[in-house]
Amino acid sequence: MTKYREILRLHSLGVSQQNIAYSCSVSKKTVNRIINRAKEINIAWPLDDNQTDDILDGMFAQSRKKDVPTKRKPDLAYTHKELLKNGVSKKLLWTEYLEECRLSGTEPLMYSQFCYHIQQDEQKRRATMHINRKPGEQIEVDWAGDPAHIIDPDTDEVTDAHLFVAVMTYSQYAYVEAFINEKQQAWITAHVHMYGFFGGVTKILVPDNCKTAVSHNGGWYSQQLNTVYHEMAEHYSTAIIPARVRKPKDKPNVEGSVGNISTWITAALRNEQFFSLSELNQAIRNKLAAFNSRLFQKKEGSRISLFRDEELPLLAPLPATRYELAEWKQATVQFNYHISIEGMLYSTPYEYIKRKVDVRITDKTIEVFYNHGRIASHRRLFGRKGQYSTIVGHMPQDHQKYLEWDGDRFRKWAKQIGSNTHQVVNNILASGHVEQQAYRSCMGLLKLVDRYSTDRLETACKKALSYTSSPSYKSIKNILIAGQDKPQESSPAPTHNTYGITRGASYYGGKTK
Repeated sequence: MTKYREILRLHSLGVSQQNIAYSCSVSKKTVNRIINRAKEINIAWPLDDNQTDDILDGMFAQSRKKDVPTKRKPDLAYTHKELLKNGVSKKLLWTEYLEECRLSGTEPLMYSQFCYHIQQDEQKRRATMHINRKPGEQIEVDWAGDPAHIIDPDTDEVTDAHLFVAVMTYSQYAYVEAFINEKQQAWITAHVHMYGFFGGVTKILVPDNCKTAVSHNGGWYSQQLNTVYHEMAEHYSTAIIPARVRKPKDKPNVEGSVGNISTWITAALRNEQFFSLSELNQAIRNKLAAFNSRLFQKKEGSRISLFRDEELPLLAPLPATRYELAEWKQATVQFNYHISIEGMLYSTPYEYIKRKVDVRITDKTIEVFYNHGRIASHRRLFGRKGQYSTIVGHMPQDHQKYLEWDGDRFRKWAKQIGSNTHQVVNNILASGHVEQQAYRSCMGLLKLVDRYSTDRLETACKKALSYTSSPSYKSIKNILIAGQDKPQESSPAPTHNTYGITRGASYYGGKTK
């Protein structure tokens, strides 16, 4: 803002225009213009207190409108939108602006003034807002940029250890823990330990926009949380609001704490060597305690005192049990109404055959979900591959009836048909290593009564026993199909022919007597 009052005051004191220009940091031409305009509109020192520089600027501007031609200003909303596109520069937009001015017959701005207006607009758009956080309302979490290091004592190989940082936004109370990687298991474990460290849960959790937090990012309005991360939030009854991509101001507290932690923890430990993750985390805990106890520079107290006095009483209590890390997979229900997970087979209701289901895997349980509803739950199997965990209620009704059969029931049924059938069933049941392996053959054998009769089945079993002591279901079925169980009809006695040759000698070219 031009110092109109000061220029007029110094002019009334007889100060030269050059010295006025030096004193007010303006050009001599500007000083001359203001003095001449003041004479034209009858303004002289002393001025009233209500005639501020803003009011004087408006008065001088009105007088300038008579002489200064109006130049067309750029469309700032349009230029801001276009500059976000690849390859679009201010020079290109200025060239297009000149063409528009030529067609409309208006006077354009010079390139420097064009850029000045754009710069002023960008500065307004970068305005930030300070948001007062409520105690116990929010936690911000992120991975620190600079890793710590672990040395292998045998090979001297150096491994990076990634630092998880969590900050209470009101008190700036921080939690730090080192992990070998930034994968899902480390991310969830860090949150579980974080809540245990704080001793309670906030209403809101603000993570970075990483894959372990957001599985699909379609912009600010269509972010989709990672399934495991969302499940953890439900367990702790907190709401997750991820920061936008490349928007560190969405979580400024943790961003600022990352820099402080890099100085007071990572840099402070730079000359120490650690040979295991536990050694590193122990050193981090010691430095973290000192960091949280350090007094603030611009306000009273420390992070831990502010947290203990104002935030901790407002945190929601921790759940009765810690969150158990779960892995999610997709599987297809096979025709035997089982899904295969790591070589083990778990049953689901048969109605879901050939459907894709979501499977939640923990160290102890296997849970199966369809459209977010749980349809089955099993104790997790370990050991030999190929084991089955089957719930009878998941089976069709005819399959459930099959389970009701046992060897004694098959023997009792066969005995009602006849002794030969009973003997065949006994032999079939004893033919396998496990009796249950023969149930299907016994069921098929006894079901032959429905197509044939009990007498024919009994006769077929007797005939099969005459061939072998251990007839099979297939051999007895073949006897019935071929009708070999039926009694054979006696053929008539052949007529005696005294002649060996029935044709005469003439037939063979001989002479007849």
